[in-house]
Amino acid sequence: MMSIFEKTRSFVYRYARPLDLSRWQFHFENGSKETVMNALSYYQNEDGGFGYALEPDCWNPNSTPIATWFATEVLREIGWKDATHPIVEGILRYLESSADFDEVHQQWLNVVPTNNDHPHATWWTYGDGGSEFKYNPTASLAGFIIRYADPKSALYQKGVSIAKEAFAFLEASIPFDEQHVTTCFCNLYDDCIVSKVSFLDMSKFAELLRKQVKHCINPNYDLWFAEYHTKPSDFILSKDSMFYEDNKELLLQERELLQQYQSEDGGFPVTWQWWTDYPEQHIATAWWRPYFAIRNMLFLENTI
Repeated sequence: MMSIFEKTRSFVYRYARPLDLSRWQFHFENGSKETVMNALSYYQNEDGGFGYALEPDCWNPNSTPIATWFATEVLREIGWKDATHPIVEGILRYLESSADFDEVHQQWLNVVPTNNDHPHATWWTYGDGGSEFKYNPTASLAGFIIRYADPKSALYQKGVSIAKEAFAFLEASIPFDEQHVTTCFCNLYDDCIVSKVSFLDMSKFAELLRKQVKHCINPNYDLWFAEYHTKPSDFILSKDSMFYEDNKELLLQERELLQQYQSEDGGFPVTWQWWTDYPEQHIATAWWRPYFAIRNMLFLENTI
């Protein structure tokens, strides 16, 4: 009988987009970071931002803050360091341009008007209310700036200013029920740690995040693979995570359930739908499954 890892490997090789296949090879088969970056580059626009359904639930080919955030997640995942790489320089150029940036709120838009011209999930629809301003993806993009931009640049100072405002928002708002906002704050924290910043109280930041992450994880594990609920692996992919000990019991439960919920084809269920009439949803689901199959294997391999 094939192991859960072997079944997942076969699934990824059969169904993954080139980017996700390169991610698999990087993590588990000594693949190179450069191969991942090359696959990622095909989603980047001339303005430096990203589109083209890099985030599978939004098929807008134009640059958007969310798709660009998704690209930064890939860079964080592989531990990319070279700030002079064209992909990094392009992202910084897009962020410096203030495209899709709301000057009043000092945040990048969560949804943009051109989303409505292309297949997308209902939550990426641009409506009369415009965009939500809860630091998704702004906190994460500010972290990227702090990590990669020239500290002497005006863009870096903008990143610092946004980070300070985001930290104040977090301190005043927790606990709140929003996994994705929390993820963006985790990204900001990690980028600030890597950059050894002194303008935030990082001990306080860590304390706030531990409380917020514990609040976000749904303790009802029976719902994790049946509906869209936050699981330990949404935040914890390693025993080195500062969230590991606080959530260890639920983490062990998820490890057991992953064995149970692996499909015959080697993938795992996607627990959401678009709530629209776009038939492309089925393709998006097919793209998400390898993406999360890789995360599930990282979770199993690194939390033993």
